[in-house]
Amino acid sequence: MLASSSRFLTTHTGSLPRPRQLAVLHGRRSRGEAVDPDELERAVAEATAAVVAEQVEVGIDVGNDGEQARESFFTYVQHRMTGFGGTGHRHQMADQAEHPDYLELLRQSRAARRQVDLMAPPAALGEVSYRDTAEVAAECALVAGAPFAETFMTAASPGIVAAAMEDRHYGSTERYVRAVAAALATEYRFIVEQGLLLQVDAPDLALERHVSFAERPLGEFLDWVELVVDALNEALAGIDPGRVRLHVCWGNYGGPHTHDVDLDHLLPLLYEARVGALALSMANPRHAHEYRCFERHRLPDGLLLVAGVIDSTTNIVEHPDVVADRLRVVSRAVGDPRRIIAGTDCGFDTSAGMSDVAPSLVWKKLESLREGADRASADLF
Repeated sequence: MLASSSRFLTTHTGSLPRPRQLAVLHGRRSRGEAVDPDELERAVAEATAAVVAEQVEVGIDVGNDGEQARESFFTYVQHRMTGFGGTGHRHQMADQAEHPDYLELLRQSRAARRQVDLMAPPAALGEVSYRDTAEVAAECALVAGAPFAETFMTAASPGIVAAAMEDRHYGSTERYVRAVAAALATEYRFIVEQGLLLQVDAPDLALERHVSFAERPLGEFLDWVELVVDALNEALAGIDPGRVRLHVCWGNYGGPHTHDVDLDHLLPLLYEARVGALALSMANPRHAHEYRCFERHRLPDGLLLVAGVIDSTTNIVEHPDVVADRLRVVSRAVGDPRRIIAGTDCGFDTSAGMSDVAPSLVWKKLESLREGADRASADLF
């Protein structure tokens, strides 16, 4: 994994705006409606080429395909794995449920754009296994030779799949998590074997505290984190940790976040993951102060930090000096700017058509990321 040796490298956490027509195709496929596979393939290829070019233009060093080939950051597994079907149930976020007026505003703003319902995803109805690598191979092929300093590919964590896609087969949380992890191991290995950096998306390691575990003791949630990290480590067995980064967040929505678990509780457990970098939300107003956690829980040797210094839920474009200041304070807390990569809090279109940020402003935000990283680099390198 590339580190920032002479300047701050820039990256993001995966999803980037999808064209409207592509989002509609993904939505239809997600709902089990007929979709012309050739039309979908062409739309994905065109959107991927465009999003790669946009990233290069705004100065992203470590880029990807923008997840153009996927309907969302986790429900895409229903097309690559056996065992999923029907409609499951997802618990409402505790902070949203506490403020129904906010929840109504959110529903109104997203109603016309939503293509994939992440609150009612497919459920596990049978044995979960990985069918074949045809889809992930096609996705990886679209970024072969991409002009980035390094190219990454995202994949869902076993925890987010098990937490969000209701179990109606295994009858045991641990059995379900480990079965999903064993299946996803195929995808993880394949991505790394293509020479790509693997990013495991694990919002569950923070988000589930105020979703599935909202009414349960903190200790039970932390036991969940330990279980998922252990299952993930099993799935990553044989893969160089330096080829893997782990993205953790509290949910990619601009809500109150008043029930979010503190990063202090999580860091010691996240450090147990066999990965070479952690990608964390550090820009949004609820967590911007938590750079101090790295003074109390020192970043282990060999581990990099992808610091979110751009908020992915607001249309306000961060001033480059704000980005630079955020990188400075995180670097001081970590103790070495060479261990920091400048990133975003989360994706900009984690579910097809659900972006809260206008596409043109996504690119303005990433331009500001590059400029702010350069300003901080002038001081710290």
